[in-house]
Amino acid sequence: MLAGCDAREEKADQRPEMQADGEAESDEPDVSITLEAAQMDWVGAQIFRNECAGQLDCLVHWNVGETFPSLGIGHFIWYPSGVEGRFVESFPALIQYMMQRQASVPEWLRALEPFDAPWPDRESFLAAQDSVEVAELKEFLAGTQGLQAEFIVRRAKRSLTDVVAAAPEGQREAVQRRLKSLAATPGGIYALMDYVNFKGEGLSQTERYNGEGWGLLQVLLAMEGDSPGQSALTRFREAAERVLRRRAENAENPIERDQWLSGWLKRLETYKEPAEMKAAT
Repeated sequence: MLAGCDAREEKADQRPEMQADGEAESDEPDVSITLEAAQMDWVGAQIFRNECAGQLDCLVHWNVGETFPSLGIGHFIWYPSGVEGRFVESFPALIQYMMQRQASVPEWLRALEPFDAPWPDRESFLAAQDSVEVAELKEFLAGTQGLQAEFIVRRAKRSLTDVVAAAPEGQREAVQRRLKSLAATPGGIYALMDYVNFKGEGLSQTERYNGEGWGLLQVLLAMEGDSPGQSALTRFREAAERVLRRRAENAENPIERDQWLSGWLKRLETYKEPAEMKAAT
């Protein structure tokens, strides 16, 4: 697993939930993903290890060089007032989901208007580490890991139709088939959920270097063949490595090649069929 918060790259490529009834729809049948409660907890625990190495303090974190804190098991982005970043924030959507699920959201969070991160910069965030608000936020996020996993899974499930629809017309059938193969195994379900949380769906035109994206769509397109001699999960993992290496090579900032890439590749090593999680039926 990864070695903690600061081993992560500068930006978490995240998205809010995609609407199932959006404009782009596939003519193909929906990919079915079903997780039981224990399996949902397993996925959440795996993502928590990937993002935070299981460290509770990492649930409320602000990385050096970033303009936003990263919160929860998925390191959901939350922008302060006046900050506009390359990536769409996801923490407000998470809290909205938590409230819909009647979770005990801290009162100070409920009272924020507008719902912006209350710390204008990392220095202010660090100065507030001993505050009641931060303590309540850490306790809340530590106690709702299952709900956060639900949010991650729900977001990924609802994005699959959009991913298929965004594929080139001649490749949609292959993309759909690869998604179905991945969704048929527990390790494949975990890889789909984690990669969408980790690097996004690959649908945004702003998430490109030299015109090349790095999200789920790009990985599915990069999967070579549909050979019965190699599992879909193995081909997904190998394709993800090629896509992320390409991103690092295209990046203007050498930190992606020199520091972040090794952590990304370690994360991909967890995309295997685990004994702990059984396929849902």
